[in-house]
Amino acid sequence: MRIPRQAARIAVLDSDGAVFLFRYDNEEVGVHWAMPGGGLEPGETPRAGARRELREETGWTDLEPGPLLCTWEHDFTIPQALGSARTGGTPIGVPVRQHEHIYLTYGPRREPTDGVAAAHADDKILHWRWWSPAELADSADPLWPPQLPALLAPLHGPTGPAPAPVDLGHVPNRVP
Repeated sequence: MRIPRQAARIAVLDSDGAVFLFRYDNEEVGVHWAMPGGGLEPGETPRAGARRELREETGWTDLEPGPLLCTWEHDFTIPQALGSARTGGTPIGVPVRQHEHIYLTYGPRREPTDGVAAAHADDKILHWRWWSPAELADSADPLWPPQLPALLAPLHGPTGPAPAPVDLGHVPNRVP
């Protein structure tokens, strides 16, 4: 049985439309790429959670979540490292059905700041990189959500119209 878990992420795009992603490893779904984010703390709103997670995982304090890009649900198991690092959240090794709010923001292309290595180890973040729209569209690597290239393709920068939020519903994991 899966425990419901609320989470939020933030898609950070640079002026050329490249998106910042982390490469995560999870015992249930394997290695995949996703935006900075994670589980909400008790009483935290999705927008506040996206802001907090971005700061914890990148060290960037100057970006704010913009419009809601999408919501979706997916299944995974809370990593051992994550559970041991945080208190009051979902216990380690527990299968969850995670409901995520993904927000959009624009910022400069840069690296995470010093001081985020512990958060990366806790969250099982293996690597990070900026993906151009073409690289994202052509990628054979697993993406969370899998519809990410299509969600980002119509965006036209920070001065373009805000996207209409999309509800992707529950997206099953790919069978390896």
